[in-house]
Amino acid sequence: MTVTVQQLVDANDESLQFTWIAGRSGADRLVGTGGTAPADLIGYLNLIHPARVHVFGRAETDYYGHLDPVRRTAILGDLIAGHPPAVIVAKGIPPDPELVRLCEEDGLPLLASPLPAARVIDLLRYWLAKATADSTSMHGVFMDVLGLGVLISGESGLGKSELALELVSRGHGLVADDVVDFRRIAPHAIEGRCPPLLRNMLEVRGLGLLDIRTIFGETAMRPKMKLKLIVHLVRTSTMESDYQRLPLEALTQDVLGLPVRKVVIPVAAGRNMAVLTEAAVRSTVLSLRGIDTMGDFIARQNRLIRDSEG
Repeated sequence: MTVTVQQLVDANDESLQFTWIAGRSGADRLVGTGGTAPADLIGYLNLIHPARVHVFGRAETDYYGHLDPVRRTAILGDLIAGHPPAVIVAKGIPPDPELVRLCEEDGLPLLASPLPAARVIDLLRYWLAKATADSTSMHGVFMDVLGLGVLISGESGLGKSELALELVSRGHGLVADDVVDFRRIAPHAIEGRCPPLLRNMLEVRGLGLLDIRTIFGETAMRPKMKLKLIVHLVRTSTMESDYQRLPLEALTQDVLGLPVRKVVIPVAAGRNMAVLTEAAVRSTVLSLRGIDTMGDFIARQNRLIRDSEG
């Protein structure tokens, strides 16, 4: 995903108190692409990285001010020739009039902020990390179960929403029903949120739309969670034909380039799906702590075989 300079300014105007100095015609210049590290999108003035948003802090301004006019002109020429998305002058430092003139002629956005350069860079890197992150939408119910972000997936009609309703009644939290927006917010972290249209809502067959916040209170809802586990519901026939009863290796599903742990649970009359889901979450927590139940079982079995042969 890409963002424009105007979007960057609008989203951070309150926190960074931006002032347009020159180059408003370039407000639609793009800042970065999905997958680009935030450190490469914004930083202190460095002509080795022409595609970044350059920030003039006190040190850069002092260095620039001690140069002879010929060297200054060369630096400004290289800066403009690199076609960066924008230039930000921090800590209320008055910009060089020549920089203002060149930015206006080139349509290069020149912004000012009263905050220190380090603060400007930190805030914008954090915002850009979220704004340019890879994202996707998935079908299912996303919940907080025992502090773990769990996506309940499966074919239509298997009772995903009913399971979510029972989990909520047992004290767990709902993030989103039907459609979940996932965004990769870090190299090893995926965050899930609810689309604004569906916020607080859970659709249950026969009951229609339920406002979970109104029925169960604030504690029944979560604004966001990190995805750690996928609980996939299947019919018993599908389980028997497509999955191993005791898989030797943990199942995973690729989401935005990251492998996410996956548990497959067959749905059948009389099975307590809420208890099974909680058990799956507890087992996943143990796995995340380095406890491998299946591995321990295999090792125990191998020891018994060796003992019987000896």
